[in-house]
Amino acid sequence: MDTVSLLILALVFAAVFLAVLVVLPLFSTSAATKAKDDFNQGEASSASPISRFISPEQLHKNCWSAAVGAGATSIVVLLFAGVYGPWFLLPLCLIAGAIAFQLPKAWLNWKVKQRTDKFIAGLMDLTFGLASALRAGVSLPQALESVSHNMGGPIQEEIGFLLREYRLGVDLPDGLTKLCRRIPSEDLFLLATSVRLTLQSGGSLAEVLEKITDTIRNRSEFQQKLKTMTAQGRFEAIAMASAPVAAFIVLFAIDPDLMRPLVTTRIGYMALAFTVLLELIGFFWIRKIVTIED
Repeated sequence: MDTVSLLILALVFAAVFLAVLVVLPLFSTSAATKAKDDFNQGEASSASPISRFISPEQLHKNCWSAAVGAGATSIVVLLFAGVYGPWFLLPLCLIAGAIAFQLPKAWLNWKVKQRTDKFIAGLMDLTFGLASALRAGVSLPQALESVSHNMGGPIQEEIGFLLREYRLGVDLPDGLTKLCRRIPSEDLFLLATSVRLTLQSGGSLAEVLEKITDTIRNRSEFQQKLKTMTAQGRFEAIAMASAPVAAFIVLFAIDPDLMRPLVTTRIGYMALAFTVLLELIGFFWIRKIVTIED
């Protein structure tokens, strides 16, 4: 690489670096302000579960930081790799930025889903423990505190928050309804509805909880069977989506001259875009087929 090319690359890198420093605060501040206003105008019950762990303005700042950083990094890497075509640089920069913009949200959603799954996984033990404690003569708040303390994890955290609301004057059924909003689950909604109706109309709450335990157990066994039956379809979706990428990498390593027109010519760009589009359609189509809604 000659001196002129190095100088051009250095200038491009400096321009991108300065653009990140100047443009990023403007975008992130504007987006964060809008997100905060939208959050303040909305009801707390309709807010995303992510808002319990990070503020909307901080989340939008992280998203814009990831987007601008990924776009700038992709341009610099491609320029150093010898790819100068604007028809390839600009779309790839936008794609990288769009993907990176969603990464903080995707990561937080994954963490929230993990926490929700842990809560749901222990819900059957919670209902069984509550039924046993109620049969021993313990009140429902005391049973909730004792059983959740023994279980620990997200259940202890959420039940502890529920009991704090209860001590501040919130009715226990209303607290359970708020818990359903924080942890969206049909089994938890069934538990909250059963507790509300039993407390209002009277009856043996312990017997109701035992029946709910059996219902949750049957639903869990059914869902495990569904996952086993659809495992092959999910694997096929991943394999079909990753096969062209793996083939491109292998062929590019074996014969770069043969594959270079795909990343240096306009026809190659169109072929790559069409391939990516077909792969995405096939991936989501298979996922839609093997996904069985409750």
